[in-house]
Amino acid sequence: MKVTNLDERIHVLDNASNVMTVIKDIATSGVQEEAFYVLDIGDIVRKHQIWKQKLPRVDPYYAVKCNDTLIVLEVLAALGIGFDCASKTEINKVLGIGVDSSRIVFANPAKLASHIRHAAGMGVDTMTVDNESELHKIKKLHPSAKVVLRIRCDAELAQCQLGMKFGCDPTHEAPNLLHLSRMLGLDVAGISFHVGSGCQDPPVFHRAIRHARMLFDMASDLGFKPYLLDLGGGYPGNKGSSIDKMADIINKALDEYFPSDDVHIIAEPGRFYVASAFTLATSIHSKRAVRGDENSPNAITHNMYYINDGVYGSFNCLLYDHQHVTPIPLKNGCGKMTPSSIWGPTCDGLDQVVENILLHDMELGDWIIFENMGAYTLPVASKFNGFPVPKVHVVTDEGVWLLLKDALPLTEDHFVIGNTPANLRLGLDIGGSDIDGWTDPTIQLAPTEILADSSSSTTSFIYDYVEVDPLN
Repeated sequence: MKVTNLDERIHVLDNASNVMTVIKDIATSGVQEEAFYVLDIGDIVRKHQIWKQKLPRVDPYYAVKCNDTLIVLEVLAALGIGFDCASKTEINKVLGIGVDSSRIVFANPAKLASHIRHAAGMGVDTMTVDNESELHKIKKLHPSAKVVLRIRCDAELAQCQLGMKFGCDPTHEAPNLLHLSRMLGLDVAGISFHVGSGCQDPPVFHRAIRHARMLFDMASDLGFKPYLLDLGGGYPGNKGSSIDKMADIINKALDEYFPSDDVHIIAEPGRFYVASAFTLATSIHSKRAVRGDENSPNAITHNMYYINDGVYGSFNCLLYDHQHVTPIPLKNGCGKMTPSSIWGPTCDGLDQVVENILLHDMELGDWIIFENMGAYTLPVASKFNGFPVPKVHVVTDEGVWLLLKDALPLTEDHFVIGNTPANLRLGLDIGGSDIDGWTDPTIQLAPTEILADSSSSTTSFIYDYVEVDPLN
């Protein structure tokens, strides 16, 4: 077995294994020090089944910006999903796995000129617009484009509001854009909207669909033949969340305003498909005990834990996506719980993952797990201060393997059949010839006894932490 930097293949687990057993196997191997993800592609497949069941008239076009991990795109392409791309790089990534250009919507209302030229050259014709200058730009650079007017209809409560940046007023601005499109000889193919990412206001979809119907009728009166309705994003994807209320409102509104099948209805889900599929494992590399109670000067009042991933890495979602994360210690604790905070590895004081939480006492080398880490994490992660972006290990069960192993762009070569604990523990792939430059293949990476039985091995950390007095 060689150490390679090829993309991790999909490990088909037996019935006794799951995401948590894989995490424990890697974390307790004695050789794992970096943070890592475990991606369950079966979770993505189950989300797709839910989508098709709850929203049978709506074709999903996955928002690539949410998580552009290659295996995610390949799995979604194998399921027949379309793609919402925001740049020529995203377009290239999707086209590069064999997706036809007709399954791509260039859903960025403010596009760089070079990106419009590239879309035209690649046959990506459908693109969103919300302003006059964009129409003139498209007329000049891609006159055969299929224009989709994006209107603004904001949810009252959403994780990320988008209306402040994108979307034209449906009552005043949109009619003017329709008239300008007619003057320029552009083809208005339909209407789109985005109520806000992580929407918690389901009724907003009814208002948006009603506005779209009015604009469809206006476009038809101007001589256009609109056929596309894009419901945008906003669908939650964390464990325990549901799209049932949204789906009920959307389905009823579609039956009311778009009852016939002559309109192609799509949406742009992102976090719905990937949020719960990724679980992040981090380890404690440093610990600081704070004494701050003047009545008990020797008592520890707060523990500060420093982990090997932070807001410049996977937890950028705290800053940019307004997420809330819940730490789950891998080992069950005992005794009293102490007010604690969790910090990232960089030298920046902003790098705080959890501000205040009650935790059992933990030591160096202990692992902390974070679920629901698939949305707006990896695409934005950086290597600030020299800390690496966590590796992704990909797993699934036999049922999903049988479903996807012959569904292009996936093939049997994407899968490793059967559990491979040594392989997973070391974060390696099987086979390949692209050897990491830092690796000396003559060096034994771990004693065989560690790989043989991790359950009886002791922690590889031999240091302790230092208790300090409060800072002035």
